[in-house]
Amino acid sequence: MDKDKVAEILVEIGTLLELKGENPFKTRAYSNGARIIEGLSEPLATIVKEKRLGQIKGIGEALEQKITELVETGKLKYYEELKTSIPPGLIEMLQISGLGPKKIQAMHKQLGIDSIEKLEAACKAGKVAELAGFGEKTQANILEGIALKRTYASKHLLSDAWLAAEPLLESLRQQPDVIRCSTAGSLRRFKEVIGDIDFLASSKNPVAVIDFFVSQPGMVKVLAKGETKASVILEGGIQSDLRVVSDAEFPFALAYFTGSKEHNIVMRQRAIQRGLRLNEYGLFKSKEETRDPKLLVSCRTEEEIFAALDLAFVPPELREDHGEFASAEQNALPKLVEWSDLKGALHNHSNWSDGHNTLEEIAEFMDGLGLEYWAITDHSKASYQANGLDAKRVREQIKEIGRINEKFAAAGRGFRLLTGSEVDILKDRLDFEDDILAELEVVVASLHVPSNSEAENTKRLIRAAENPHVHILGHLTGRLLLEREPYPVNVPAVIDACAATGTWIELNCNPYRLDLDWRHWAYAREKGGKCVINSDAHRNAHAGFLRLGAGVARKGGLSKKAVVNTLPLAELRLELAN
Repeated sequence: MDKDKVAEILVEIGTLLELKGENPFKTRAYSNGARIIEGLSEPLATIVKEKRLGQIKGIGEALEQKITELVETGKLKYYEELKTSIPPGLIEMLQISGLGPKKIQAMHKQLGIDSIEKLEAACKAGKVAELAGFGEKTQANILEGIALKRTYASKHLLSDAWLAAEPLLESLRQQPDVIRCSTAGSLRRFKEVIGDIDFLASSKNPVAVIDFFVSQPGMVKVLAKGETKASVILEGGIQSDLRVVSDAEFPFALAYFTGSKEHNIVMRQRAIQRGLRLNEYGLFKSKEETRDPKLLVSCRTEEEIFAALDLAFVPPELREDHGEFASAEQNALPKLVEWSDLKGALHNHSNWSDGHNTLEEIAEFMDGLGLEYWAITDHSKASYQANGLDAKRVREQIKEIGRINEKFAAAGRGFRLLTGSEVDILKDRLDFEDDILAELEVVVASLHVPSNSEAENTKRLIRAAENPHVHILGHLTGRLLLEREPYPVNVPAVIDACAATGTWIELNCNPYRLDLDWRHWAYAREKGGKCVINSDAHRNAHAGFLRLGAGVARKGGLSKKAVVNTLPLAELRLELAN
């Protein structure tokens, strides 16, 4: 088991102990241990093998034994027993936004609440508000959190869906009876939140393909299994459906099961206007609904279907009936940005604030990925909970980044770390004065403590965009998908301000954010606004978020030219200096 997984389990143990009301010193020991493990500069397995774990400051004998057991066996008996000792309802309550283990433990102890249903009833009866440290506002927030959880109960993050789908898709590609296969539905369209995962395959032996699919690892339950369709529940609770069709039907089924309902209606109407009928089985020369193969218009690919309806090919991400037809009629669809176009990211964190990797580790890792640059934009001092930097520490970090860049240059390596900050947008100013901002190569301004007033939030964001030292507005609406709604802000007004000042707008591709929402990018493009696809990385593995961001950028209709961090290093530095 690697150090990240070990650290994750240690954090969870600390949370579970809090739920039990254990001594806070004991619970903190686990979270502190997790931070120590995450910050190791050499493989944890090596340290354990050489029995040096106990020599690390902050790792006591009990932690040493548990970490060793995790690394050597991949399991921890103490952890499994701890989980079973706590009512499942208490653990489930942790999923309610804003509700932490201390409050859950207090409600359990004083009111006997051990499920979300009991929690809701207690809130509606006014009992929670009467508890010390709670009050009416907290009670109202809990009810709102319960409602939000239910709203999104059958919804899943795009990143989780792809993580589950890709190994299954790869397995289907290897199955000898499969001719063609693909994802479909909202996953293929890169919706930020999806309901289930749709797969489509073509085969002459559909039964064999269905049997193969339901026998794959990670299947929790088979809901339905027929000769051409199967539905299963995957680990993580995502439902997945596979349809198997003939290869002649495949492109039509793929187009049908990919497009949104609105997109598909327009496609069918276009077919009718041309004396044709389009459905999941084919495009037919008929004025009535039919599946007669004699009337089929042969189309081997989706591209040929669009061409038959006098349209340029519409990429899957754009199939939402959000203006794609007007552009496709005029062959004016943009050439969408590709993941491989990205040269780096301009909003990332290191262990100087709340990140998990050292500057040196980050530089080595990102250079190894073939990237050209990576901006270090640790939090400013107002984000004290994230160990934000003051001006003195920022200047120390600038020197350290300079030292690493000199080392790389001396070795003939072209990669470069860029100096920066994610500076908080406060009520009446930015968290740093202009003199410190002027010393940085990249300044991301983010609103972390918003107002309930749309006018106030909009005013603060526009003021930040108008600061000549600010390059980027970060995660513009502050949403956390499936957890927190966007804060109130007049997005078009902020886009207008950014277009006027030349400030770039972030597409933050943390899976919980994907902010700015893809629906706003058409307006931003129209106004000449520029996008930066940023991973907001807090550990090296988060560089993979860039792939997710590129997919959402494509959904927003963004071309390579519209995305700043497709520029090579030399050109980017010129843009940053302007």
